[in-house]
Amino acid sequence: MNTNKNAKRILCFGDSNTWGVIPASRRRYDTETRWTGLLQKKLGTEYEIIEEGLNSRTTVIDDPKRPGKCKNGKTYLTPCLHTHDPIDLVILFLGTNDLKEYFERSAEQIARGVEELIHIIQNTKFRYVVQPPKILLICPTIVDESVDKTKEKYFGAEKKSRQLGKLYQEIANKYKIPYIDLSKEVQPSKKDGYHFEPETHKKVADLIAEAIKNILN
Repeated sequence: MNTNKNAKRILCFGDSNTWGVIPASRRRYDTETRWTGLLQKKLGTEYEIIEEGLNSRTTVIDDPKRPGKCKNGKTYLTPCLHTHDPIDLVILFLGTNDLKEYFERSAEQIARGVEELIHIIQNTKFRYVVQPPKILLICPTIVDESVDKTKEKYFGAEKKSRQLGKLYQEIANKYKIPYIDLSKEVQPSKKDGYHFEPETHKKVADLIAEAIKNILN
């Protein structure tokens, strides 16, 4: 929590790479390692970074292997926005989990899911602000199917993950929102094929910090 009442509030809405999963484990990086913590340190007390990362979170679909609709980003987004109102910026960083083979979703379907979330953010009626928060759209990096056992969960995901960058860019252009394509900037861990190593968290924090300064200043 940032006690500076004038701090600009940034909601980081994502999945396990926002939560900070250590590759090939069930453990979490500490705040000094994950990109959200590094981002807070970089930006300082003039900003408040709000972590809303959830392992296995999708864009707009329920996960039949995890009952209760808790993994559906669309289901949780509206109450999350109201919980953290007022918000100056939402960092929207989802799409990887939609690539799991059992969902059978195309890259185009995943992009449409992201677009639904943008629509929710831009059309939510907030109590404490007149204008909706700004949005920074993040395209995930690729899924590396060459990593041992990655194909068991993400068969066919590498090709589709390489298609997301162009589709997310089109959405960003349509809604006139800033955008970062991580598939062009970083690679996933060779330990599991889709989570981040510490140096990747640092690179992500650097990229997002620079974008935030341009958006909110």
